[in-house]
Amino acid sequence: MSDHSLILGLESRLMNAWPSFDYQAYDGWILRIASGYTKRANSATPVMPGASLDEALVDHMILRFLDANVRPTFRLTGLQAPEVDAMLKARGFTEIEPTFVLTAPIAGDCETDPEVTIEPQVSKQWVREAAQSYGGAKADDATLIQIVSRIRQKVAFATLNLDDRPVAWGLGVAERGHVGLYDIVVAPDLRGIGLGRRVVSSLMAWGCREGAHTVYLQVREENEIARALYEAFGFKPAYRYTHRVMPGGAAE
Repeated sequence: MSDHSLILGLESRLMNAWPSFDYQAYDGWILRIASGYTKRANSATPVMPGASLDEALVDHMILRFLDANVRPTFRLTGLQAPEVDAMLKARGFTEIEPTFVLTAPIAGDCETDPEVTIEPQVSKQWVREAAQSYGGAKADDATLIQIVSRIRQKVAFATLNLDDRPVAWGLGVAERGHVGLYDIVVAPDLRGIGLGRRVVSSLMAWGCREGAHTVYLQVREENEIARALYEAFGFKPAYRYTHRVMPGGAAE
């Protein structure tokens, strides 16, 4: 789970698949800003093995985050230098939301569920319905549509309909033999009956048709239900990342 080439390959695809509005490069780190919508689009991430930090660089990046009214956040993927985590901890940055990046081979089943609609372009309806089902901080459909509209790879916006009612959604992004799965969400009143599984299967089938041999996604370590679902599909951990966030300050 610590192969640097594997991490770099997946992290580059992740950044392309989930664009931010502003990117700044700092000595082996990419700082991304997207109005605070999701930590992966609003954090500083190492993009080279052994990426280090010093006090002046941390101070500089904190100011960039605060200027954008975004909580200063560092995503630690295993590419950073060994001392980085302890340095951020000593400065009061709190560790939150450890997350696994999981991968699985695509076995060659390219048939999508007949009740899952796949669209190559985003629609306001897809964004509105998916954001409403997420709720909380991810209910911001205005920012979500800005992010997904910036994707330059091939995309699949999936919707599962039951009796003409949209009940589950998901996003697939294909790039260089991989398909990434994002925003898999089910209507709150219909969770736990396998609808998310149908969306995942259809997006993997779409990726198969696009020539992908591997599927990847991210899931929080604490989300044991989702992890069990993905394990049933053959997903295994590729690497683990965590976040170090500055207490107080700008909004998450």
